[in-house]
Amino acid sequence: MNFQPQIASAAREAARITAAVTPGQLSGPTPCPDYDTRALANHLVAYTGIGMELRARREPHPDDLAGRDFTADPDWAAEYAAQLDRSVAAWADPAAWEGEIGTGEGAMPADATAGMLFLELTLHAWDLARATGQDYRADEETAALLLTVVREQAEMYRRYQGFGAPVTPPEGARDLELAVALSGRDPYWGA
Repeated sequence: MNFQPQIASAAREAARITAAVTPGQLSGPTPCPDYDTRALANHLVAYTGIGMELRARREPHPDDLAGRDFTADPDWAAEYAAQLDRSVAAWADPAAWEGEIGTGEGAMPADATAGMLFLELTLHAWDLARATGQDYRADEETAALLLTVVREQAEMYRRYQGFGAPVTPPEGARDLELAVALSGRDPYWGA
């Protein structure tokens, strides 16, 4: 299943959110207990910016990718937005959705890999938005896809400590809030 339009939508939202992050916010807490705002922003850049393009192109990740402090560059958010554009363009190629993609520990179908990257992009952009006092805006199709992917991958993410225990969603929760709650995040978390 090709869901490149939802990846593009999520990428635009991630770029909007990162553009509003100030240097003074980089040491603050996030909904992810293992990350402060700087570590979360660096994770976003490494895996949902650079990593997303590399996976689509079937290229290996550089060894030093995870250890870089991208936020040390004053233009990090603009560079991330440009990288997201390249990532979205890479996934616009129909060949990106064919076959399998190596994950470092094996291979997965391309659409499953894209689903993981989409999940990382949307949830961590949501985390960054909450950590910096912003709202995350998702159109209905993007939120519905996120909920579907979270439902499909929640148990695997929990096995690897990527998700906490599900949180009871608020009454009348929409797809975005349901996905956030299912991933173990409090939909109303605030810094």
